[in-house]
Amino acid sequence: MANETVQKQLQEELEKFKASEKEYQNVVGLRKQLDAQLNENNMVKDELDLLEGGSKVFKMMGPVLVQQDVEEANATVKKRMEYITAEVKRYDTQIKDMDKKQEAHREKLGKLQQEFSKAHAKAAGKT
Repeated sequence: MANETVQKQLQEELEKFKASEKEYQNVVGLRKQLDAQLNENNMVKDELDLLEGGSKVFKMMGPVLVQQDVEEANATVKKRMEYITAEVKRYDTQIKDMDKKQEAHREKLGKLQQEFSKAHAKAAGKT
């Protein structure tokens, strides 16, 4: 009886751990996307910094290229980079929290596995 209870707890904890692991992978994937976007925006900023005074800048609006003011383009890229940087920090915090939760799941799984082994050995000793 105790063996079945421990086995059920072990199974439930394992399912929680798997769900946590899946969520962790999703968050890490989103974090990587943000890194790529930040790198792309850094390259755009570097290119905009190389422009001389009379240069023209165009942006894509649907299927059409529209002329944009250089200062406006710089401001847009700067705002985008600030937003992405804030999101990266938020995801980093979320990843750290998830690491702690996963470690707690691992510890609980280890304890439950030990209990299950003891209960299994005790049950085998009775037969």
